Amino acid sequence: MAVVGIDFGTLHSKIGVARHRGIDIITNEVSNRATPSLVAFGPKQRAIGEAAKTQETSNFKNTIGCLKRLIGRSVDDPDIQEVEKKFINASLVDVNGTVGTQVNYLGEKHTFSATQIIAMYLGKLRDTAAKELKTGVTDVVIAVPGWYTDIQRRALLDATSIAGLNCLRLINDSTAVALGYGITKSDLPEADNQRHVAFVDVGHSSMSVSIVGFSKGRLDVKTTAYDRNLGGRDIDYALLKHFAEEFKSKYKIDVLSSPKATFRLAAGCEKLKKILSANNEAPLNVESIMNDIDASSRLTREQLESLIAGTLDRIDPVIQSALKDSGLTLDQIDSVELVGGSTRVPAVRAKIQQAFSGKTLSFTLNQDEAIARGATFSCAMLSPVFRVREFHVHDITHYPIRVQWAPLETDPDDDIELTVFPHGNGIPSTKVLSFYRREPFEVEAVYSEPAALPKGIKPFIAKFAAKEVPPDPKGDATVVKIKTRLNTHGVMSFEAAYVEEIEEREEPSQQQSNRMDVDQSNADGSASATPPPLQPPKKKKIVKKKDIPFVVATKSLDKATIEAYRESENQMHAADKLVQDTEDRKNALEEYVYDTRGKLDDRYAPFVQAAEKAKLLAALQEAEDWLYSEEGEDATKSTYTTKLDALKVLGDPITFRYRESEDRPRAIAQLRDSINTYMGQATSMDDKYSHIDDKEKQNVVEKCATVQKWLEDQIARQVEKGKNVDPVLTSAEILKKRDDLIFFATPIMARPKPKPPVLPTPSATPGGSGTGTPRNEEANAKNDGAGSSSTSPPPQQQQQHEGGPSEMEVD
Repeated sequence: MAVVGIDFGTLHSKIGVARHRGIDIITNEVSNRATPSLVAFGPKQRAIGEAAKTQETSNFKNTIGCLKRLIGRSVDDPDIQEVEKKFINASLVDVNGTVGTQVNYLGEKHTFSATQIIAMYLGKLRDTAAKELKTGVTDVVIAVPGWYTDIQRRALLDATSIAGLNCLRLINDSTAVALGYGITKSDLPEADNQRHVAFVDVGHSSMSVSIVGFSKGRLDVKTTAYDRNLGGRDIDYALLKHFAEEFKSKYKIDVLSSPKATFRLAAGCEKLKKILSANNEAPLNVESIMNDIDASSRLTREQLESLIAGTLDRIDPVIQSALKDSGLTLDQIDSVELVGGSTRVPAVRAKIQQAFSGKTLSFTLNQDEAIARGATFSCAMLSPVFRVREFHVHDITHYPIRVQWAPLETDPDDDIELTVFPHGNGIPSTKVLSFYRREPFEVEAVYSEPAALPKGIKPFIAKFAAKEVPPDPKGDATVVKIKTRLNTHGVMSFEAAYVEEIEEREEPSQQQSNRMDVDQSNADGSASATPPPLQPPKKKKIVKKKDIPFVVATKSLDKATIEAYRESENQMHAADKLVQDTEDRKNALEEYVYDTRGKLDDRYAPFVQAAEKAKLLAALQEAEDWLYSEEGEDATKSTYTTKLDALKVLGDPITFRYRESEDRPRAIAQLRDSINTYMGQATSMDDKYSHIDDKEKQNVVEKCATVQKWLEDQIARQVEKGKNVDPVLTSAEILKKRDDLIFFATPIMARPKPKPPVLPTPSATPGGSGTGTPRNEEANAKNDGAGSSSTSPPPQQQQQHEGGPSEMEVD
């Protein structure tokens, strides 16, 4: 079972796996530890991750990014229209009430929802992990922002199902960081004296501040505060706008009017930001940014800080909000840990340190990979095949949840809402609600504070509808109990609905039990005293649960839709694989043409006849012409394979001769070495081989001589042959002869020498005469006496004590 954790990021994602008694962040197909969060569509296939990144500039209209920001949203959300559209060039459209995109795929217009696109991306991460682990990957833990709402979490769970993954847990990214930090600490205090750590994460698109209390084997999330639109991309965008304005006046070009020019300038701004993180001044050079103009400029760190002053001012309120909600003072914060790539910007670090009143900032965690490592630890804790140090994670919900219902006609002034999971409620959590009803009814779960949600997110979570309510035997209103749960994913659901039925059963009293004992005694013929008068039996109440039918409506996709999306994804995945295999065959054919042609006049020259060379060169030229024709440009996989096989029929004999000329001398040397070894052993006078029968030794000598004569004869025949004809002696034949010799001679020459016979121990002479008794025999004689207090253990017990199996544990 593979243990995989995924840090699902806005700019890129990272994959962690548990192996070798630790956590590794694996690399993708181009050896990068981070995979771009991009999905692109082309005329032949999809490009995901690194492949999408390489064609982002040329195929920007069909390349989708910011996947993490789109899922669970609608196209008219203010965050989508005002923020995300600045960073996405593809066309965003409505797909069944959620945001999606319209792209040109396989030469046609296709529409995909954000859930489908994320499923495609997760499939790519799944394949990357499976290739690294050399096994199938199904169970994963995915780290998501803590500000994700119920609809966003459900949409991501739907995406994992479409991708064929089983999400064991959606863990909040700040909690994942805290888990990775705390589970490795061996010096944590007791529960009554927690260590409080503030984790500040400034990533590519958002910022979070989480305050966590640590004790032995446990972490408690006190509070988490967010700014959902504060990150490194805001710094990049500020630089982009600055230089776009500068170039408009300096070069008379409007960079923002051209997506390709914008991509080039954005790449330069990102590089400039990184240089300014370590230097006070940096140049900006963008070649052929637009209209064949090479743009250049310079910027100082002071200028950068003035450009992003508004962004920096938003850092302090987030930290102050977290401190206020936690109920802790700055003196109670033991350390401040920074994660996220944007915390490398000196101005950002300075603002954070200022907000914490000059506390020393700590960088003990890997800023880029801390979330992925924590998610992988979480997956290992849930996996039955890994043993992880016991560590309890107490997470909380960020948004309060209430249930509401229609008022009763008989009591219109009664309460119609109840906060079930308040802000800071633990995750997971289960609560049972009681309703007094006579008829079917409905209950709706919503967020209590809609203003705290991301802009455009509706507060609706789920609706519960009881189809029938059984009548109460006494004619009163029936007590219907509804089980609600906030699970480990942070998703609220209605789990069950039931009524409790009470049955009364009679239980024999203690006097009745005594009377039965007395009756039994009399039956045996023994005398007994007159029992006391009987008391009435006690009645025991037994509560039984009777389920009632109900229906729940949520924002999750129904099973039929998920199955249809999964089938569509499997078809696209198979089509992509076929296209990739076809490209590989085409590249293999092209490589064979150029590689073979170049070697015919070089290393293959002594091994090819003139007629063979002319025929092969003609076939190579014909294949090259076909490859660059209209027919060869877009052929099928089988066609490329057939063309390549036809060329190999002509070229393989030449290649075989060349390889044999390289391999044959090594094989001959190995065979001669084996002959000399066994010949030397069979004729040696060494006592090591004295126990072997002379006849068997002679057989080995004769075998070696036979093989030696065969080898010399074959070498002589091969020398008479030219290099440009097929060899009569191959390395495979030589190695086979060597294996035969080893198989024959090894059982004889490696036969172990028999052990010498054990001689009987001479007895001691009576009266102390003779040679005397050895000291160990004297000790044994003493131990054999009747008064001996120490005895040797039996042989079997002694063997178990000295060499018995030991227990081994594997983490």
